[in-house]
Formats: sequence, structure tokens, C-alpha cells
Amino acid sequence: MAGGKARRFQHSGSGKWEDKALAILSDKPLLIHAVQNVQNVVDEVAVSVNDKQRGIKYAEILKEHDLETVKVVVDEKTDISGPTVAIMSGLKHIEADCCLTLPCDMPFLHPKVADYLFRQAVGFEVATPMWPNGRLETLLTVLEKRIGLEITETLCVLRRPRSDDIQRGAGKTLLVSAVGEIKKLDPELKSFININSKEDLKTLQTRRAHGPVKENVQLNQGTLSIYDLQHLREGARMAQDDKFSTSESTFASCARDLEASNSFFWAAVSWENRGEALLKLSRQKVDPEAAAEVDSKGKDAFVQAANNYRLETEMFEENRCMLLAQRAWADKAWCESLAMGKHSPVHRYPPKVA
Repeated sequence: MAGGKARRFQHSGSGKWEDKALAILSDKPLLIHAVQNVQNVVDEVAVSVNDKQRGIKYAEILKEHDLETVKVVVDEKTDISGPTVAIMSGLKHIEADCCLTLPCDMPFLHPKVADYLFRQAVGFEVATPMWPNGRLETLLTVLEKRIGLEITETLCVLRRPRSDDIQRGAGKTLLVSAVGEIKKLDPELKSFININSKEDLKTLQTRRAHGPVKENVQLNQGTLSIYDLQHLREGARMAQDDKFSTSESTFASCARDLEASNSFFWAAVSWENRGEALLKLSRQKVDPEAAAEVDSKGKDAFVQAANNYRLETEMFEENRCMLLAQRAWADKAWCESLAMGKHSPVHRYPPKVA
């Protein structure tokens, strides 16, 4: 992934934007470090960028470093931006059944760590490193391609930009301890060094976190149905075309099916979108009583969404995955505020976990 705006990397007050992916470290751009670290572990590499001109420039630089076989993929145009779009776009242009996502600003990923993540991911839809405090390396993730593409495409259509929704949306997720076997392969944990600022290029400081979780954690988040995700996308597209009556019934059908399979995240998303569709539909009603009835159904849908987000939160807390618990709880609070008719809800996403 090399299509970010790198806001924290820019000089304060400077009018010239600097491309972090091309920042030089040990005589090579960060992008080249990232590609070379994985090129002997995987069968193919794709670099995802956010515009065509950037892609042309990267292709030239890759060629200069004898990396002509690397594909350069321009992100699809969607209503959101960010890593979820980049992941979806990349997945559409590769042939492999199992894929590793990697941001270009992690220049020290040890090949043995990448290989270990692939091996651990067997039998899971998603495998992601987790620190002892329950924080995830959400962008360093192994995905089963078919499921990963369905999840990311659905998140993009639903306009959900957070990349950690990928871990929340998978049916079978493995959270791989960052201080377990990985530390044996990479004792200094340099694989997790992340370059956010120019100062990071000098200090090369890896992340450190203390907490109780020292082992891998397996999450069973219900049976993920590709049909339900496709149906959910249909509902979202109908809502975007102002077909609120049809879309709300589609969302309701998805919600009931997903609740039956204990897929709390997607059930909650379905109820939430039904609530939004019903509130918009209520504003189209001329008769005040009819509008009030539809409005009430919309608020009930938000209550149902909040309840599913609560169940999701409890599951993450039980597994000591605190980042995802925090995200689910924030979504719960958001839906509760809408159920109470607040037009300025609480902040949906709390500060990042330290």
C-alpha cells in the first residue's frame, strides 16, 4: 500500500508535499525496502497507489531496482479513501489465493516473519499480529483472497473507511502474538518499525507494548456468508439511488440472517443501514403520522444495531482484543445516540490505543 497522503511526514508550514514512499533509508526508497523484503516469500507483488501519475513514477523506480515484475495498481474510485480501498484494489489484480497486505512505510519486515504469518493463517480468513495490550497491526495482515475481497468491497460500498473493520468482518480470525514466535524470528521486532515522520527515519524505533496477552488468539465471529455480503451491497446501492423502501427491507433481511449465524458485526451494520434508510424514508412522507411511524422503526433499527455491537464488544473483551472492543463500543454509542434522535451524535471513533 503506497497511496497515502502521509500528513505526519510533511514539514510544518512547507508548501511542498513529500512522498513518504520515496523517502530514502540506507540508500533506497522505503517502497523498495518493502517490496524486496517480501519478493522471495510470495509469488507476486502488487503496489497499490491512489492515482495514475504516481503509479507511472513508481513503475519507473521499480524498474531502476530490477523489480519490473511488480504490478502497479491504481485504486478504484469509491466514496471513501484509505487502506481498505487500496487492499480491495490490490486483491482484484492478483491471482494468489492467500495474500499479505503491507504498508510501504514498514521497511524492515523480516521475510521469516512474513512466511510465518502465511503459515499461521492456514484455516483462517484473516491473520493479524496483536500486541500484548490488545492493539493490532491492522495493515500487516494475511487474507484469504476470496473472502478478503468480499469484505473489503462491502466495506467500500457501505462507506466504512476503517481498516480494522476487516478483522471485525471476518468469520475466522487469528490474532498472532507479536511477542511469541515472531520475537524468536525477529528478536528486536524490527519488522514492526513504522515510519510516520521524518524523525522516525532517524530513530527507527519499534513499537513497544505491555499487557497480558502473550499467546495467539482465535476469534470465531460467526459463519460469514458471501451471499449475505453481496445482498448487503445490493441494499447499499439501492439506498444510494434513493430507493429507501426497497433498501430497508433488504437490510432487514440481511440483519436477520446474520444474527442467526452470530455474525454480530455484519448484523449490526445491516441494522444500522436499515435505520438510516428508514429515517431518510420518513422525511419523504407527507403524512405526519406515517412519517412518525417510519421514524420510530428507524430508531428501533438503531437499537438493534447497538445491541449487536454490544455483543461484538463483549466477545472482543473476553478475548482481550482491546482495540477492536473499543471500535465496537464506539459504534454502539453512535447507534444509541441516533436511536435517541440526536442529530450530533458522540464521536464515532475514540482516540487510538497507545
